[in-house]
Amino acid sequence: MDETNIIPENAILVGLVTPESNESKTQEHLNELEFLLQTAGGQALQRFVQKLEKPDGRTYVGSGKLEEIVMFAKAASVDVVVFDDELTPSQLRNLEKSLECKILDRTTLILDIFARRARTSTARTQVELAQYQYLLPRLTRMWTHLTKQRGGLGMRGPGEKEIETDRRVIRDRIALLKEKLKHIDKQKTTQRKSRSELVRVALVGYTNVGKSTLMNLISKSDIFAENKLFATLDTTVRKVVIDNLPFLLTDTVGFIRKLPHGLVESFKSTLDEVTEADLLLHVADISHPDFEEQIAVVNQTLREIKAFDKPIIMVFNKVDACPPVVPDTISTELKNSWMAKNNAPAIFISATQKINLEEFKTLLYNEVKKIHAIRYPYNNFLY
Repeated sequence: MDETNIIPENAILVGLVTPESNESKTQEHLNELEFLLQTAGGQALQRFVQKLEKPDGRTYVGSGKLEEIVMFAKAASVDVVVFDDELTPSQLRNLEKSLECKILDRTTLILDIFARRARTSTARTQVELAQYQYLLPRLTRMWTHLTKQRGGLGMRGPGEKEIETDRRVIRDRIALLKEKLKHIDKQKTTQRKSRSELVRVALVGYTNVGKSTLMNLISKSDIFAENKLFATLDTTVRKVVIDNLPFLLTDTVGFIRKLPHGLVESFKSTLDEVTEADLLLHVADISHPDFEEQIAVVNQTLREIKAFDKPIIMVFNKVDACPPVVPDTISTELKNSWMAKNNAPAIFISATQKINLEEFKTLLYNEVKKIHAIRYPYNNFLY
């Protein structure tokens, strides 16, 4: 089906201000949630923010704010209400009863985008497993509503199954998908071993920071890249030669705050490309107002998959979008900034405008050469 002809669903976004956050940070999180919604094909009509010590156990936002949301949803004929945190089964049940429309949380929305973006058999298997693992504890409320729904946001994949699907069938399907992914893991391990004679470099970073664009530039390939979240799901490996030094470059799925744990588990075979890499290129969007938090999210995810101790080059991308744009000052002002000093080695570039790319290639060459010299000391004279 051509998704460009689908009429966007009208949505409300809902977030919380808690002691761990503030109004500004909550709005930034809702900005990202809106970007997720747009990527999935929806449009936000209104935002609602509630201040609470912690999410209300019954309704997430509390009865007073929920009543306000209900009034707006009915008046504006809202199709879906999207919450910025993962909802519990009881919260979902209570919210659906009050709002009488589709309820999604951040996890469901991310899973929906992954399902839309999955192209290869591996990616589809990984996403399907994550979806079933998310759905399993929520089956009680799911099947009372699915017969009334006909696709749309949050309904891509397992949500379209017939009502007779039960826990036993889903558990069997989860077991089957896990076995399939084990087989995929073995195949990918074999592939990686066959490539072990070359130094391996992996691109990592927050989603939509320009990893695929950078990959296309330095590998002269044509990987799909666009200004949407999770444009790349499938791992792509290319052989790259800088001067006369060859190495393998891998583009990986982008990270995001509040990434569903099931996705991290399901995408193990993809993330193994990161854990087994010799060098990481951590790409960050320096023009983003919240780039420091994005860097922290990526670093935390790298710690979780035990890849944070690897050599890392910090690549600050999109310098052309940082006003005022004076490319000639990149080598002086930014090199002396706290970003460069706290993240050495670091480089400041624009992949789209090809700013500072030669210096980036030189830095990459030198870092790969160091690893190559340790691994193959006998042929260092070549470089």
